This record gives sequence, C-alpha cells and structure tokens, in this order.
Amino acid sequence: MLQYLVFLILSVAGCVRGEDPYRFFTWNVTYGDIYPLGVRQQGILINGQFPGPDIYSVTNDNIIINVFNNLPEPFLLSWNGVQQRKNSFQDGVYGTTCPIPPGKNFTYAMQMKDQIGSFYYFPSLAFHKAAGAFGAIAILSRPRIPVPFPDPDGDFSLLIGDWYKANHKVLQSVLDSGKMLAFPDGILINGRGANDTRFTVEQGKTYRLRISNVGLRNSLNLRIQGHTMKLVEVEGTHTLQTTLSSLDVHVGQSYSVLLTADQPPHQDYYIAVSTRFASSTVLTTTAVLHYTTSGNPISGPLPPAPTHDDAQWSMNQARSIRTNLTASGPRPNPQGSYHYGQINVTRTIRLSSSPGLVNAKQRYAVNGVSFVAADTPLKLADYFNIDGVFTVGSIPDSPPGGRGIRLDTSVMGADYRSFIEIVFENRENIMQSWHLDGYSFFVVGMDGGSWTPDSRKQYNLVDAVFRSTTQVYPKSWTAIYVALDNVGMWNLRSEFWARQYLGQQYYLRVYTPVKSPRDEYSIPTNALLCGRATGRSN
Repeated sequence: MLQYLVFLILSVAGCVRGEDPYRFFTWNVTYGDIYPLGVRQQGILINGQFPGPDIYSVTNDNIIINVFNNLPEPFLLSWNGVQQRKNSFQDGVYGTTCPIPPGKNFTYAMQMKDQIGSFYYFPSLAFHKAAGAFGAIAILSRPRIPVPFPDPDGDFSLLIGDWYKANHKVLQSVLDSGKMLAFPDGILINGRGANDTRFTVEQGKTYRLRISNVGLRNSLNLRIQGHTMKLVEVEGTHTLQTTLSSLDVHVGQSYSVLLTADQPPHQDYYIAVSTRFASSTVLTTTAVLHYTTSGNPISGPLPPAPTHDDAQWSMNQARSIRTNLTASGPRPNPQGSYHYGQINVTRTIRLSSSPGLVNAKQRYAVNGVSFVAADTPLKLADYFNIDGVFTVGSIPDSPPGGRGIRLDTSVMGADYRSFIEIVFENRENIMQSWHLDGYSFFVVGMDGGSWTPDSRKQYNLVDAVFRSTTQVYPKSWTAIYVALDNVGMWNLRSEFWARQYLGQQYYLRVYTPVKSPRDEYSIPTNALLCGRATGRSN
C-alpha cells in the first residue's frame, strides 16, 4: 500500500512538471525452484520472484525495462493488451522481435501511449508461459483526467490461471511429439495454491482488484464469499458499472472490479476461482480476504459458482459488459465520441479454427493454415525487404470448404486506416479465446449457432466494449470491428496456449506505402538482429 501511494505522489509530480516520466526497471530472468501446488518445479523467475514484479505506470509514461536473460535458452517477453503504437518491433513475439540470447540482455523502450487499464506481461517463446515469468501491468489515468469512480483505498493484482505440476519442458515435449496435454492439475492465484494468498482490507473501505487470466487454456469464474463486485474497467475501457456476484474471466482477459469491505469484520472470507466449460472435472482454488480486525479463519461453504456448462449465462454476462460513454479515456474526451457504428466496414474476415494431423502429429489451423515460424522474425524481413521469409496472402479471408490443413508462415495483408469486421466462428465444442496484438476492438456481437450476414442485425453499434481479447463460446460466433490505425506486423492468436503453440495463430500485416514516422517508428537502434537479418544495419 505504501509503495502504491508513493508511486501516485511521484506520478502527480511528473504531471505537474508537464513531462512524460521515464520509469526504469532492471529484470534478471533465471530458473529457480517453485512450489505452487506443493510439488517442486523448475520455474522462471524475474528478480527471484514468481510471479514477476508488477508494473505500475501512468498514461503516456515511458517504460524502460532492461531484461537480462540468464536462462540457458532464448527468451522473450510480450505485453498482453499494451498497444505498441507504431512500434511492432517491441511487441515481444517471435514474428516481430528476435529472442534475447542466453547470457545477453535487451532493453525494451515502450510508451504507454494514450492507454489506461489493467493488463499483464508473459513469456512468449517455447512453452515458457507454463513456467512463470508473467506479471501484472496497471496503467493509471493522469491526475487531471477524471475517473468515473472515487479513488480506491487500495489496488490489488489477482493473476489467476490453470497450472500443471509437470515441468514446462516436459509439456513442450508432449506437444512436439504430436500429442495434446492432459487436463491441468490445479488453479493458482498469484502463483500460489489454496489459501496461500491473502488480501488484507479494512471494513468500510473500497479496493480495486485487477484480475487477469494468465493461464494456459481454461476459462475461470471468480467470486468472493459474502461480497459483491462492481465491474468498472475491461482492458483499458471504463465500463458501465455493473454489480456482480461472480465473474467469468476467459483465458488472456483482464478486468477491474471494485470491492467494498462491507461484511462483518470479525472473520475472513473465501476468494474462490473455478474452471469453466472444460470437462466434467471442475478445479477450484481459494485465496483469503482478510479483515484487519478478524480473529477467526475462513469457514463455511464456498460461494457457489454458475452451472458448469451454462454458456448462456456466461454469454448474457458478456453481452452486459458495455462501454461507459460518459467517462473519459486516457485523453480528456469522452470514450463514446468515436461513433464506430457509423463507419462503413470495408472488409469482412471470417476466421475458424480446426484440428488436424500433419505428418501424424497434432496441429491446429486458422482457415486451414497451421502457422509455422520462419527463420527470421517477419517484421524484420518486412523492414529489410528480405525475400522468401513469408508471403502476404498465405492465409485466406474465410474458412476453406475442405477439412484438411497445411503448414505455412501465414500472413494476411491489410490496409492502413481501413475499418474491418472480423468474425470468429467456433465450430468446435470447446471455449475459445482470441487476442490481437497492437489493437483494441469493439466486440459488437456474439451468439450461438452459425454466423450469417443477417447476424449483423443484432450487433451493438452504440456502446460495445472495447478490448483486445474476446471469447467465443462453443458452437458459437463472436464479431468484432477493428479500426486499423496502427501500422505494423501484429499477431492474431488463440490464447489456448497449446493450440497457439501448434499453429492456431497468424500475423496481420497492416501496411502503408508511405514511410513516415507519423505512421510507424523506425527500427530501434538497439534492436536484436537474427536469422537472415543478422549483420544488417539498423
């Protein structure tokens, strides 16, 4: 709490000076023993921490993170939901950024340009995400920009996610052998198992909980014994303030809720997190909401979760999440001043995933193409005009008629400043979750069954939530609108991480022939060069 208050004071001082502050971090990445489910594992630590350090910043802050890779293998960090404006070189996925070699370091230089909200970072190479190195990111509003709720008395990060007891290299070898992973072994809250995490509150005070699902595959439901939550923000967008008894958080998503400590303070309360939509087995873990005057441990039954397979309940909750049009965003203008429903859509892209075998090994595809990484990051190949690394248009705009899949370094071309519709069609009986780097988008519609052009009649063209990760329910569809105002090479991927690893992703190349720093920054002077870009001049 003291650290958070000092941070706010420094942020206000920076704004008074009229500068965009610089915040410097030095991170040492190492392997170390962790015991999240009571079993010793090899985890990836940042400065000896699992999970990694929180990043607190303010809109437009410049964040400088010097990452030293002390692992015996390449390493790379990505920033889930933090938009790298005009700078996909810093995106931190292999399609854009060379990995940090063992024993070397790389300095990320990012500006939280015109952003607020709750996000997280994670390791994007190999199957490192199953070993740790993830952490929370909070971007606070500038003091002169009004926020549509009183300042909370505290700010907590809740990183929730499914977890395996097996070493991440064992999990990766299972996938490399052409097989799928078993169901996870448990659920973690801030890297710990049942009742190992405690959040201390005072009666009568209100706290902001920043909740991110950093897991590998499972949608999760969160609820707090005896308490309600007020939803206020989703991945950088202030929302209509809805009171909830439980919240579905799909893999890759982030939310902010306000919790008022309004229950009898003589006892502690459960914070419960359970899997959703995955199998007949439901995993649950708990943390402790501890009142400062409590003299009694948690007791009683866990707060009830929604019916395990009730997709309609979850979809209704998702549809109820709307943008607060009267609230300001990161700039002093209403979020609702951008009337997206009055803009003509110039292109419709329909995406569908499919499983299949290639050379007797399990793969996953988008529109019939299963992504394979090239020997050179695609953004570097594009910047240096290196032929033969990828082909624009190697993935079609709509699902093919056949069921077979093929391997390719799939890249879809798109025009800068166009306004497009993307429809995610889920023909499978599992929950899906999709993320687009470099952008937020309007989630205009979702429903069961098959999407048709008539489905547009039910779109929300007024106050749809604006976010970067969306769920697609089993045997259902979700439609989004995207204003392509960020030049670069951007990863569109499944957040079901085994599927992403086995090909359920591609890159969207947002292109303009005009080479201007107004549209895209030049390659960073410290950019790592690898593959066929080795030896080129920055």
